[in-house]
Amino acid sequence: MRNEAKERLIFALDVDCFEDAEKWVKLLHDKVGVFKVGKQLFTRCGSDVVRMIRGEGGEVFLDLKYHDIPNTVAMAGVEACRLGVRMFNVHALGGPEMMRETVAKADASCPRGSAERPLLLAVTILTSSTEETLRAVGIDRSVREMVPRLARLAKEAGMDGVVASPQEVGLIRDACGPEFVIVTPGVRPAFASLDDQKRVTTPAEAIAAGADYLVIGRPISAAADPVEAADLILAEIEEALRGRS
Repeated sequence: MRNEAKERLIFALDVDCFEDAEKWVKLLHDKVGVFKVGKQLFTRCGSDVVRMIRGEGGEVFLDLKYHDIPNTVAMAGVEACRLGVRMFNVHALGGPEMMRETVAKADASCPRGSAERPLLLAVTILTSSTEETLRAVGIDRSVREMVPRLARLAKEAGMDGVVASPQEVGLIRDACGPEFVIVTPGVRPAFASLDDQKRVTTPAEAIAAGADYLVIGRPISAAADPVEAADLILAEIEEALRGRS
């Protein structure tokens, strides 16, 4: 059960240099299944940081949220496949054509079922977003309406899953079924602060609701003992998994 819990835990490498990223990977590789590389770290270090993580035996969630014309996003997805990442994401708001073309190009580069093929994920609504945020950009529908709507679009386009707040996991499961992958940021154990996340829940609640992977950063990195914090989170995930089985 501990190995399954580890595989579901994604640590957010929200650092600004290669040396810090390497420090965290070496410290946490026994506790964390996947390391998330976002825009800041990738812009600073490029593909070298992905290769470092893989060299240390870790998997990578390339969190660049591609959102552009279909061919541009699709070709970026091909490069992500060539890097050997475990998963990468696009913005579902880029639309079904963008997602379909990305899936098609990824399938041609890394066929479905092959060990090299990453999970293709679509971001629904950012966990920092609220109803007010959506209204400000001209979206008059609620978060609870937009998230399953975008998740259905992603599934219909052939994406493997979505990135969404744990509070919307149940809505996505109802819309897309049990096999659709759900990656949830905005997860905060009881001992951690909310920081800039708005729609959050605990690791146990997210797993119990049906989340497949949990993205957790500051509750581990800001802890007095990060390894102990990761252990506490793994224990919580394990307990929730037992409750689901």
